[in-house]
Amino acid sequence: MKLAILSDIHGNLEALEAVLADIATQDIQKIYCLGDIIGYGPNPRDCVDRAMEFDLCVLGNHDQGALFDPEGFSSGAERAIFWTRRQLESPDDSVEIRQKRWTFLCELPRQHREESLLFVHGSARNPLNEYVFPEDVYNPRKLGRIFSLIPETCFQGHTHVPGVFTEDCRFLSPHEVSGCYTLNGRKTMINVGSVGQPRDGNPNASYVVLENQQRVHFRRVPYDRATTAQKIYDTPDLDNFLGDRLGEGR
Repeated sequence: MKLAILSDIHGNLEALEAVLADIATQDIQKIYCLGDIIGYGPNPRDCVDRAMEFDLCVLGNHDQGALFDPEGFSSGAERAIFWTRRQLESPDDSVEIRQKRWTFLCELPRQHREESLLFVHGSARNPLNEYVFPEDVYNPRKLGRIFSLIPETCFQGHTHVPGVFTEDCRFLSPHEVSGCYTLNGRKTMINVGSVGQPRDGNPNASYVVLENQQRVHFRRVPYDRATTAQKIYDTPDLDNFLGDRLGEGR
């Protein structure tokens, strides 16, 4: 079986549609999303509508921020969250559609487990808010505590930087594993990167395919970044920086 796992769409419809088109070419049986469907990007309603069709979504911190008062966000991210909330409450859509979207977001689980696989947005220790960065390999105490909570393999997002964390405190970028990593029964964390706002220097949308619960394929998909950026520039409540960074992958 092939499972597509994506994260951090962040209201970027062009990136999401490009990823879904790529998924459609690969005999994928299920699509899982690791949160942050919304926030930052200019098309939150469209992205929520598509996410409602996925087989699984877990809650991200930006999704939660739209539901409640956002905490711990930068000023630009906070403004984007409040704008996103207004979009989800827009009278342009029927009450029924608006309620369906809010219900979907309200019911997202904080984590999901299937046998030896764990799916979260941030980390096994703090599913919503904890970042696990590549440089955390120099903090073995932090990684050790997180790995102690993982059954075997944890898929996560949040940092927007794809790669593999091993229990012996190594981080392997997709390039270092030639785009494919074989799970070997040892505890592993897989960051799937970001669909809508990559931050690893590569502006193409990122996601992974899990094949037969053994092989993880890292995928990068180009999309029409200029269109997404222009939508951001045309929206006063979204900082221009959010559009600028799309072309730089940062």
